[in-house]
Amino acid sequence: MSDTNPEERKAPVSTTRQATILIVPGLRDHVEDHWQTHLERKLSSVRQVVSVPPLETDKLSCAARVAAVQRAIEIIEGPLIVVAHSAGALMMVHWAQEHTRGLEGVLLAAPPDFESPLPAGYPTPDALQANGWLPVPRHALPFRSIVAASTNDPLATLDRVTQMASDWGSELVDVGALGHINPASGFGEWPLAEQLIRSLES
Repeated sequence: MSDTNPEERKAPVSTTRQATILIVPGLRDHVEDHWQTHLERKLSSVRQVVSVPPLETDKLSCAARVAAVQRAIEIIEGPLIVVAHSAGALMMVHWAQEHTRGLEGVLLAAPPDFESPLPAGYPTPDALQANGWLPVPRHALPFRSIVAASTNDPLATLDRVTQMASDWGSELVDVGALGHINPASGFGEWPLAEQLIRSLES
């Protein structure tokens, strides 16, 4: 007959915390029908989701954007996964040059090529230079990252995004011809984002 206490035979309770999701939008901030907005609404019912709030001033300043990301990160405890789109992806690359907090992983969706002229309506190379975006850091990122690259993104060729992903040490995922993965390209919800988040958690 065993004298082991029955309570001691129970399997240990897992203390692993589900990662908080931090949404980092691009320069246009929060767009109502953007996939990041849909993702935040959907995931908020099952886990903690935080979004970097829009800036009221210095909207094109890279330093101001990085500071806003850092303020959002500072209030999050426990494991953290970042979901960044467009210029938000570059914000995270710049953030990594200045901060050392560990991240579970980062999804960098459709990073733009700020080192090449952008289409009309987007900031000029001179404006990007003056606001601290250039040069785009090319050091290996100190956290696991996935770059989701569209084959027909008007803000970056696939070759340029492939090179950026290689320089950052990121896994490159070719998501097909999805434009800039924004409402202007027909998104809306983007279910693949959830799959990529799950792969960062695995």
